[in-house]
Amino acid sequence: MPEKNQVFKAEITGMTSEGNGVCRIDGMAVFVPETAVGDLCDIKIVKILKSYAFGIVDRLIKPSPDRKEDNCPVYKKCGGCLFRHISYEAECRIKSSIVNDAFERIGGLSPVFEDLLSAEAVSSYRNKAQYPLAAVDGKAVCGFFAPRSHRLVPVTNCALQPLVFSSILEAVLDYINEKKLTVYSEETNTGIIRHIYLRRGAHSGEIMVCLVVRKDISRQLSALCRILTERFSDIQSIVMNINPKKTNVILGDKCITLWGSNNITDTMCGNTVRISPLSFYQVNTLQAERLYAKALEYAAPDKSDVIADLYCGAGTIGLSMAGKAAKIIGVEIVPQAVENAKTNAELNNITNAEFFCGDAGKVFGKLRKQGCKPDIIVIDPPRKGCSSETIDVIAEASPRKIVMISCNPATAARDAKLLSKNGYSVKKVCGADLFPRTGHVECVVLMSRQKS
Repeated sequence: MPEKNQVFKAEITGMTSEGNGVCRIDGMAVFVPETAVGDLCDIKIVKILKSYAFGIVDRLIKPSPDRKEDNCPVYKKCGGCLFRHISYEAECRIKSSIVNDAFERIGGLSPVFEDLLSAEAVSSYRNKAQYPLAAVDGKAVCGFFAPRSHRLVPVTNCALQPLVFSSILEAVLDYINEKKLTVYSEETNTGIIRHIYLRRGAHSGEIMVCLVVRKDISRQLSALCRILTERFSDIQSIVMNINPKKTNVILGDKCITLWGSNNITDTMCGNTVRISPLSFYQVNTLQAERLYAKALEYAAPDKSDVIADLYCGAGTIGLSMAGKAAKIIGVEIVPQAVENAKTNAELNNITNAEFFCGDAGKVFGKLRKQGCKPDIIVIDPPRKGCSSETIDVIAEASPRKIVMISCNPATAARDAKLLSKNGYSVKKVCGADLFPRTGHVECVVLMSRQKS
């Protein structure tokens, strides 16, 4: 049995979704950060639990072929990029394994696993970034919180964000410091400016700058609007979001447009999409389009099919399928997202889509009682997966196909297993990497009703 502070020689043989390498020491699984499969190391045990332990690299004896040098100066501190120390090819193998293992081990299922939809761009791919602020040595800085803490790691040039975001951040910080505007402190619940929040249309290039503040400071920000719009021609909207609450929730309910439009626009799967500060919109547009194309391939609707799009968000998935189907029925619990979905349908002259606000299981259950009988159901649940009520009402509806898009392969496998017990065969699963260099991986699942 390993003991704390002992050092053992071991080879890393696996990797977790949290970015920890895995080895076995005296039969016990030991998780070691910042390692790669194939590393031969001296590993120092730092924490022992009942059935596993944690270690750190005391000495790297022989590096894995997967290792690579990276020039990001902060990724080990901010914790956002778990796989920046290995090649992207190795990262994709790990993510494929995470998806496959979830369905085989958690779901007990044996679908056809298609090749992971790997990303063409592994940097500068995010269309959205939210930066908390803090005061350091009397100056305002922004960045990201270190893992499992609210300790700010100053960052303005994150490799995952568009390069222009860095320049905008520096301009905003210069203004805040020059005007001596105060920044928010969680500990004392004082200060005014909480977050700098940026959005950019991947196809349109339009940029929104949103400052999250505790109270209305429109007058103090008027000169900043002039500075930003003179320097950055792609800025189409500058918004102030007011969040007076003592909370770690980023956005408040009230938005005030300081300059330009209330929204920016982009295109998703050929449809025009209007994006407000409160809109949900996939962070990696190009990869999301590939993911939705795979979902459409799995759904394969014909012109007579009715598609129910549950957890529909701003409607981007259902609207991408509207031209292939007779009708789209979307259900989403967030009122702002439902309004966005309706607006996006109008913008694209899509007349065969209808959206309802409320819990997916409850609202769809009511629609079922009113005679709604979809041929295909598309679900895109939150990380916690579908509610039991939603699973029940989907099974009761008995559609020909179910297509599930999920940001959490573990809960997707769990829900697919439940549906397989209700008469559905899990046919195909395809992983998709929407967040290169991070630990996240998405998947899309095809389920077909078994013949009685």
